[in-house]
Amino acid sequence: MRRLSGIFIRIFFRSRGIDLRSHIIIKPNVFLSRGFYNGRKGHVVIHNNCELCRGVIIKAYGGQVTIYQNTFLGEHVTIYGHGGVEIGQNTLIAMHTCIVSSNHTIPSKDTLIRSQPDILLPVKIGNDVWIGAGAKILGGVTIGDGCVVGAGAVVTKDLPPYAVAMGVPARITAYRQ
Repeated sequence: MRRLSGIFIRIFFRSRGIDLRSHIIIKPNVFLSRGFYNGRKGHVVIHNNCELCRGVIIKAYGGQVTIYQNTFLGEHVTIYGHGGVEIGQNTLIAMHTCIVSSNHTIPSKDTLIRSQPDILLPVKIGNDVWIGAGAKILGGVTIGDGCVVGAGAVVTKDLPPYAVAMGVPARITAYRQ
């Protein structure tokens, strides 16, 4: 019976553009949405052995969000995947972190901001990364393998592998040895 329910759940999500692999723990009140943007359907892929804690929100908004195996998303992590988000394997993302992969343009004062076009800015987070609680990862950023991002940091620029960064905006303070 348990196997049947797992198969049903996978079919249910796959029909909605969400591809769940095996041994995934999804806690209550998790919201997964492929979303639509200009007629494009988004896609969410969550690989094996991932854990999504209570209150996680993943919205693809026409882009693709891919989370590789053995990754942990803490309570109330929010991912907006409009420009594409890729999170490597064995990564830990602590509670209340926000990842945004697009931004609004504001060139014309004669057009409402909400009516102006978006800029798609992909986010790539490497393998074995630890992102502290409340961090903000902004569009167009690549965080290299083995990085540590301090709690509350705002990452606006690429971080090379094994960098330790903190602050607003995030600055590299050390490298993992």
